[in-house]
Amino acid sequence: MVFNFNFAMQQRVYIKHIDIYRFSIPMEPFTIATGTMHYAQNVLIRIYTDAGYYGVGECSAFPMIVGETQETCLAMAKDFAQLWDSQDALDIPARMQQLHDFTAGNYTIKGAFDMALYDIAAKNAGLPLYKYLGGTRREVETDITIGIAQPEAMAQKAIHFKQTGATVLKVKLGKDARQDVERIRQIRQAVGPEMKIRIDANQGWNFEDAVYALQAMGDLDVQFCEQPMRTWYNDKLPELMQLSPVKIMADESVYTHHDARVQIQTKSCDYINIKLAKSGGIHEALKIHDLAAEYQIPCMMGGMLESRVALSAKLHLVYACPNIRFYDMDTCMLGHLEDPCIGGVTYNGYHLNIDDTPGIGADASPAFLAKCEHWRI
Repeated sequence: MVFNFNFAMQQRVYIKHIDIYRFSIPMEPFTIATGTMHYAQNVLIRIYTDAGYYGVGECSAFPMIVGETQETCLAMAKDFAQLWDSQDALDIPARMQQLHDFTAGNYTIKGAFDMALYDIAAKNAGLPLYKYLGGTRREVETDITIGIAQPEAMAQKAIHFKQTGATVLKVKLGKDARQDVERIRQIRQAVGPEMKIRIDANQGWNFEDAVYALQAMGDLDVQFCEQPMRTWYNDKLPELMQLSPVKIMADESVYTHHDARVQIQTKSCDYINIKLAKSGGIHEALKIHDLAAEYQIPCMMGGMLESRVALSAKLHLVYACPNIRFYDMDTCMLGHLEDPCIGGVTYNGYHLNIDDTPGIGADASPAFLAKCEHWRI
């Protein structure tokens, strides 16, 4: 995709101030290979402009994956907000370069600032974000995730999801390779052959475990495996690709389009998982998508534990990116005990929809924000 910024660049919309919120969402405990989350460690920002409207952005810190916590995101957000005082909100490349020049990494909180800029740009154009990006609507059906538990309990969860209309399961693995095989064997037996099953080891296996598990699952019709090993084993991925009957999706191995280029050119993955919390937002996610499309590497839209604010931005991005062909967009269905949002994405079963409100189309509930710790820069 090639997006033309010329329209936006002919105008100037200046940033007046930025509000930062500790956007903690209580949730049921959710376990993956690297740890258990008891609440979504999110940050929400609003960027106010001299044009009379503001942009909304959200990120979800997943410290055991990206190395950022809610506290680090809040600290960096205050620094970022000072950098952008009186700056042009429509010059997205320049604003994001400011953040990259200021600090390496910190992609999770950068993603929230990026998202708010795109919300502003689309509102300025009077368009829903997907139309601003040149996209069109299409059917989007998310998978539904099963956290790590005993094989029998995971199989029962799979049956429950099938009964509620799910057709695609995403199964968290990575604690013990042999038991992981048993987990998938029991799930496949429980749901039958028609459901799609994809797995995510969340970097939990070493090379030998990955070879064993993926070969042992060769007859279980697994669609793909996300991130089987720690990123420091990236050099072993080409060999694993040759040995595995299951296709490999890069997740933590790809933060930026530079990472994607390395993975693609070394033949280290079949697919790439794009997450705004890894890429630093939509601006970089578009680069990853376009590069992967050039090499015919399909992508997935993934996420952490975002609310419907960020989920709405992700759906707009999916509409604008035809090479995103897999959808892991169940973040709000993974045990959030409160919905802090108004507007935005709606679920019809496991299908996602959004209206044509200008911008992202979602915002935080005033009642929820009233309970959040807040800073204005």
